[in-house]
Amino acid sequence: MQDRLKALAEAAHRDIAQARDSAQVEALRVRFVGKKGELSQVLGGMGKLAPDERRALGEIANTVKAQIEKLLADATARAEDAAMEAELKGPKLDVTLTGRGQRLGRRHPVSQTLEDVVNVFARLGFGVETGPEVEFEWYNFEALNVAADHPARDMQDTFYVDGQWLPKDAGTALLRTQTSPVQVRTMLAQKPPIRAVMPGRVYRKDSDATHTPMFHQVEGLCVDTRVTFAELKGTLDAFNKAFFGAQVKTRFRPSFFPFTEPSAEVDVSCVFCKGSGCRICKHTGWLEVLGSGMVHPNVFTHAGYEPGQVTGFAFGLGVERIAMLRYGIDDLRTMFENDSRFLAQF
Repeated sequence: MQDRLKALAEAAHRDIAQARDSAQVEALRVRFVGKKGELSQVLGGMGKLAPDERRALGEIANTVKAQIEKLLADATARAEDAAMEAELKGPKLDVTLTGRGQRLGRRHPVSQTLEDVVNVFARLGFGVETGPEVEFEWYNFEALNVAADHPARDMQDTFYVDGQWLPKDAGTALLRTQTSPVQVRTMLAQKPPIRAVMPGRVYRKDSDATHTPMFHQVEGLCVDTRVTFAELKGTLDAFNKAFFGAQVKTRFRPSFFPFTEPSAEVDVSCVFCKGSGCRICKHTGWLEVLGSGMVHPNVFTHAGYEPGQVTGFAFGLGVERIAMLRYGIDDLRTMFENDSRFLAQF
């Protein structure tokens, strides 16, 4: 039996040293030290031996078993290292391949247009003023020469605000219908000269392909002692050429606004057909882009100015309308639907 144990140990050394992977190591473990392995078979006849012989043989068997288990443990470690090395070597990595870029967000077309409009007027010497979106009726209407019974209010139905949080004598609050109240607040807070634009959100009860209940405006105000309509025309013509291109022409048409007198609508030659007439400009060759006029004396009075001592002009444009013209968008509502396929174009 001792000779058989010696032969078993030699076979284990030889075969385990040749194992190349974990599967081969496991097969050898079952073969040599498993329940029905070769070691168990050798020790199956120990019951026939004398106690002294059985004790001596047991010590030899334990030594052989320990040696085999050590060989198996070493073989397992070698197999794992070999597997790791093979995985690391694997297919060759090409470090020159272009990486997967991260998709970044884009500026919304309305935000882009608003910033560009403000930047053009900044180059013309205009500062920026802002005001509250929840406004009082006096600033939104009365101070702008729109009396409580004035028919112009019918065109500017808006969203009124529950005034329980307001002081009793504060008046009615509403979401502003235009950024013109900022002009009044600016004049109340400053003395001439004033040269500023007022960008921001405004609200009206309109919703169709060219109107939304919330939209953006940029209004402008210039007040000094000798401001003329000629300066208004020159300023807006310079803006149109800077924003739409040097080739555009500017046209002024008489109009009516309660807070300006005289008042004018401002058109530019169609940027799509170059003035020859197309579907976008309804075959007129012109596109309406602004409203403007000389500040009404009553507005100066509400602002605490002496109408005879100062003059000024004001203008306003809808940012979404300008964006539609700039990017060829035919439905205003698409700019507020958050469709990434649409927004990714800009």
